[in-house]
Amino acid sequence: MRIQVARDPEARWARCHRLTNAVTRGRGATRGVLAAAACGLVVTACASQSSAEAVPSAERTGGTAKALGLPAAASIDACTTSQLKVSISSTGAIAGQAGGYLRFANAGRTPCRMTGWPVVTGLTAAGTATPLRHAQSTMFGAWHYTAPPPVLTLRPGDSAYAVVAADDQPAGNNAHCPAPFVRLRVSPPGNSGNVIIAAWLPGARSYLPACMSVNGSPTAETSTITTLAHLAH
Repeated sequence: MRIQVARDPEARWARCHRLTNAVTRGRGATRGVLAAAACGLVVTACASQSSAEAVPSAERTGGTAKALGLPAAASIDACTTSQLKVSISSTGAIAGQAGGYLRFANAGRTPCRMTGWPVVTGLTAAGTATPLRHAQSTMFGAWHYTAPPPVLTLRPGDSAYAVVAADDQPAGNNAHCPAPFVRLRVSPPGNSGNVIIAAWLPGARSYLPACMSVNGSPTAETSTITTLAHLAH
């Protein structure tokens, strides 16, 4: 699946508005619950942001995204670490997970493409490094893996996203979680270069947790590259 990223800052509010209207017109309890849940996710995931972010979207023709005014995605080079500005946004906590969205903004002068898994490593204050596992789904962001991962074409100024999240409560007989990750080392898919960013989550008022599962494995995880429109926001 190939997706051309575009800006549509009003799309997320329109979607929530339509769901809310369905409740008002009395279309059934199930839709009402779904509408309330969807709008609740919008409020929770965006609690830490002071302004709305652009919503990437795609124009599809026959089930395939059409790149408007750009060469075919296969002819566009993969985004490199040097041309991307990496940050974390839309932070918060929900349903036992704390996390945020890694934002990869094309700061270069030419389009580039992204697809697959970023390589993310959590770093504690003591220097312990823990690779984030590949998530199949996340409570934070309501993301689910689909195969094959989408191919995103980023024009200069456009952004792609990936969820980073971890359980925020100790599991099993653990009385507490290990020291949290204070920094994240991030490499875009297919790149050996990396950048290091702070792992502070303003919306959760904490660093990215390093909590373990019942079997002792790390719970910190990352999604594939996706658009903001495919995440709860």
